[in-house]
Amino acid sequence: MSKPAILVVEDEPGIADTLQYALRTDGFEPLWVATGEAALARLREESAALVILDVGLPDLNGFEVFKRLRAFSDVPVVFLTARADEIDRVVGLELGADDYVAKPFSPRELVARIRTILRRAARAATPGAAPQPFAIDEGRRQIRFYGKALELSRYEYGLLKTLVEHPGHVFSRDTLLDKVWDTHSESLDRTVDAHVKTLRAKLKTVAPALEPIRTHRGSGYALAEDLPAALP
Repeated sequence: MSKPAILVVEDEPGIADTLQYALRTDGFEPLWVATGEAALARLREESAALVILDVGLPDLNGFEVFKRLRAFSDVPVVFLTARADEIDRVVGLELGADDYVAKPFSPRELVARIRTILRRAARAATPGAAPQPFAIDEGRRQIRFYGKALELSRYEYGLLKTLVEHPGHVFSRDTLLDKVWDTHSESLDRTVDAHVKTLRAKLKTVAPALEPIRTHRGSGYALAEDLPAALP
């Protein structure tokens, strides 16, 4: 059985060597690149089980690399950084990363975290589980549509989550305002319409032929119940 490939994206050779040694001795096949552009090029050519991504790369910020990566791959990602600032940790996880490790770190602890992430990914992909168009990850405030992570604002996430959790249920604009927005003073009916419009545009980038959010004139919005389980 082939060993799981882990792509290490790290510009400091000493750290990269340490990571590769820890991964290799624990049964993984480490791959190493030193820049964000090299990482993106490699992942377009061959898959990896997981990516360890340094935030402070010489060419691209690691967060930018992550955003570009998510345009074509859902490979699990662990951010690695020398900056332990709370804002970095929050931004990294809100982008949808699977974990976040600050330097200096224990290579053994990092490998243990990687195994946990891979086990979780394997369970999610277990054969026999009925595929679903939408998958909600509340911990990361993330929604995937046919396996693709959507870049959603706070209100877009709340709006889509509400619809996805109740397919077929028609929500009035007032109900959506109550459920998703903090106060009505900052929102109007047209605010819901504007957010539905942007959500539809983002869903179209994944499935152009589908109309997941249906308008019920005079009533509100509902998630379609007849979406295919998988794209052709």
